[in-house]
Amino acid sequence: MSIAHVDLTPPHQVAENAGKGLRLRREFNRGGTAIGVARARDLSNRRRLSAETIERMVSYFARHAIDKQGRGFGDSKEPSAGYIAWLLWGGDEGRDWARRKMAEIAGQDERKRA
Repeated sequence: MSIAHVDLTPPHQVAENAGKGLRLRREFNRGGTAIGVARARDLSNRRRLSAETIERMVSYFARHAIDKQGRGFGDSKEPSAGYIAWLLWGGDEGRDWARRKMAEIAGQDERKRA
């Protein structure tokens, strides 16, 4: 599957969210794993991601949507660990962007087979 022409560079808002997650993690000493921190660094630096990484992002957000119901989610003054982790992966904008990119990649794959 050739997806070379699919732009997998994270948009600015996704990069901003990941940067905020890194700052909150440093400040509150919680939230995210080493993988989440690595993802946040890639996102905040707007590095082009692989299709596999986009797939992992979609999977992360699906598994962790429940975290949005926790106390402190969305609170930058007393953030939950789940909120910080969510931001490390790009926040709501990261979730939406990853879903769009997966659909775009899947469309490329379908066209190849046709």
